[in-house]
Amino acid sequence: MNDRKLFALARDAAQNAYCTYSHFQVGAALLTQDGKVFCGCNVENASYGLTICAERTAICSAIAAGCRDFESIAIVATQRATPCGACRQFLAEFVQPTFRVLVAALVEPDAYQVYSMEELLPHQFTFP
Repeated sequence: MNDRKLFALARDAAQNAYCTYSHFQVGAALLTQDGKVFCGCNVENASYGLTICAERTAICSAIAAGCRDFESIAIVATQRATPCGACRQFLAEFVQPTFRVLVAALVEPDAYQVYSMEELLPHQFTFP
């Protein structure tokens, strides 16, 4: 699957975001090594600590379906933004350092940036 198609799926997911408080829509499309795609959107809560990000929603869906080998994730948001710290550590639990993280704004999905997981979280926490 090419990046453009992955971003289209992430944009579709962002349309389902429940962002009543921040009004900051986020959608993610997670591509597995075997070509499956799992999407997620942010789901906010009046108690902000209970909010779940689009990236973690997509990963949890994939894990629940038995998938654990991932190639890349496309993330779109109201404004281009890289994953938060919690999502970076959550991703790092399941991906290789070379895993591709693609980010774009909803209004400019063709103007995207690509990062490796290692670039985004060079010193991830690991359990000994």
